[in-house]
Amino acid sequence: MSAREERPSLSSRTTSLHDYALFRQGIEPDGRVPRKGFPLPEGPAEPSRADLTWQQAQTEVTDTLTPLLRDPDPVRAAAAVHRAAAELAIPHRTLRAHTARLVLADEDAARRTARQLTRTGTDAAAVGVGMALLIRLGEPEDVPCLKALGMLRGLATAAAAALDPLDRQAAALLVIRGRDRSEQLTPLTEAITSGDAEATRSALVRLPDEPEAMWLARRIAEAADLHGLLRVRPQDAELLALTGRLLHRMADQLDGRADILDYRPARAVYEALVRHADRLPPTPEHRALLLSVALDLHSGPAVLLNWRPGRRPALLDALDRLLSGPAPDPVPADRRAQWFRRNRHLPFARAEDGDRPRWEVVVVHGSADSSAVETRILIDGIPLVPAAFGKGRGNPPEYLLDSGRLRAAPEPREVQLAEAHCTEGCCGALYVTVRRDGDEVVWDGWRGAVGPPPPPYRFDAAAYDAELARAERDHSWCWPARSTARLIAAGLRDRPDLTSRWEVATSWVATDWRAPDTTVVQLRFTPSAPPPGTGGSLYFTWRLPDDDSPPGDRAAAVLRRLETEDPTGFAVFDGGDTELAEALGYREPPHTPRA
Repeated sequence: MSAREERPSLSSRTTSLHDYALFRQGIEPDGRVPRKGFPLPEGPAEPSRADLTWQQAQTEVTDTLTPLLRDPDPVRAAAAVHRAAAELAIPHRTLRAHTARLVLADEDAARRTARQLTRTGTDAAAVGVGMALLIRLGEPEDVPCLKALGMLRGLATAAAAALDPLDRQAAALLVIRGRDRSEQLTPLTEAITSGDAEATRSALVRLPDEPEAMWLARRIAEAADLHGLLRVRPQDAELLALTGRLLHRMADQLDGRADILDYRPARAVYEALVRHADRLPPTPEHRALLLSVALDLHSGPAVLLNWRPGRRPALLDALDRLLSGPAPDPVPADRRAQWFRRNRHLPFARAEDGDRPRWEVVVVHGSADSSAVETRILIDGIPLVPAAFGKGRGNPPEYLLDSGRLRAAPEPREVQLAEAHCTEGCCGALYVTVRRDGDEVVWDGWRGAVGPPPPPYRFDAAAYDAELARAERDHSWCWPARSTARLIAAGLRDRPDLTSRWEVATSWVATDWRAPDTTVVQLRFTPSAPPPGTGGSLYFTWRLPDDDSPPGDRAAAVLRRLETEDPTGFAVFDGGDTELAEALGYREPPHTPRA
């Protein structure tokens, strides 16, 4: 008989969720918490109100809870909130979200009530109200209770939010446990929970360098106390390499605000890495990693950290000296070595030129293993997109530079500088209006900024044009498959008849994010005389793996083939209008991530 079976269960009606959580952990033979947390005790099902709008829920929560939270007696107030939360019958996440936004007349009274709810509440709705209040009002004494409640299924997210300003390590552990679907981080969380620093260090350096493991980079660093480990082991080469990987991932602005801006020890950890980077063997992997870190410090979100005067340039100077050392012999077809050679100059090229230009364009291919290329606009050395938008990377150079969109003319032109990773329709985009005004170029008319929009900027027109011309000429960021894609796209822009003759149009031309050495051409087929009862479009994808031939030759071959051959006959059908596809005999392809 297991320990769990030998001990009686606690009554869900009379026992607080806090005590229940501690009980569940106590009967586990090894004290481990399941990835999704312990199940809540049996009770009423969570309410679901399909007809409830967000605004209606806000009104109900505000009108019901605001007067109750003014009561100076926490026991009486908690009992009233307990009843009210059940009567509201609002889904728990919605209830917590609106509670966290309440305007509180007496924060001390609300804090006392929140503590009473989290310590004595017996259902998830009421306890969730208390946790939501502690996101704003919590103090160090609330940490043990929040950690206990975070072990329960459905409460970990609220507990992590409340713990974030109080105990980053505890919050990070909850976040990792809830999001580590592949369980690649389980050995690390177990080592951290054990309190064994050596086991934590070993688990850290064994983390696979894969997106599935590294996407929680900030939380990994917080949970493992990376800063503390570096203080104890400042010359640990494996730990330093792992530190570089975590910092570079935190500085990635792929899908929102860069995590590096919320990592409290970021500056100190950068300092520790650069100070001891000479301990890293000068392998192509380590040199590429340090160059990626330098790019982040030069023009990425890391610039926005609250650096002491002169410290960030000093770190870049140190990295420049380190990377100037002898390189290992090049390996043929080594993408990392090729990437390093193309980008080595970028974060250091202007160190001898005195003051940086007021308006600067930096095109960055962040790492050899990625297809992501972004156009970074720096104004007075500050990266504009992470400062004003923070929901995704800057748009690629094909969009901003190859198209001439940033060129200034007397006629104002609105330009999209960045789009949220989830698309503009979901979370927006950043726009600016560019116009020439005499001997100046003006950027104003901002749209889509997060927070206050940037001020109008005026740039010397001659300097602006010179910098833009330099950026348009510089293709050092481009690898062969990307060059092939750019040349194909330019050819199709110049000769639209190549596709229109087959009733197709260019959807996009790029490289495959999963296979950066493969050029992908996607075409949209819209028949002028569709079968009766059908309409819409179909998509066809033409993949061109790199074959080591020059990009110009490959692009020319693609354009020549389109002169004589219908691409719907050789490109792969990739979806579209179902009825049209069935009428033309195309079978819907299996669902796979698009390139």
